[in-house]
Amino acid sequence: MRDCVAEVWIPRQLQGLTLGQAQVQAAGATVRQVIHSLESTYPGIIDFLCDENGIAPNMAVVVDGETSYLGLLEKVHENSEIHFLPAIGGG
Repeated sequence: MRDCVAEVWIPRQLQGLTLGQAQVQAAGATVRQVIHSLESTYPGIIDFLCDENGIAPNMAVVVDGETSYLGLLEKVHENSEIHFLPAIGGG
């Protein structure tokens, strides 16, 4: 199966790793593959997006406008938009 190319929106605090780019493209059929594609182009980004259990607890991932509850296993389609957002907590 051919990898899809997704448009990935990078949070402001991580844009230093993407040379100031707010949007980048990355290949993959799942969020996991997209993150690994990002890591190969922008070394170190995976440390901010993931921990040993999946998506870092301080991050949320949104694929095509829907918050992902599958995390790294979420499917990505051709021309998907992926947003990595700092998780907002409060009470």
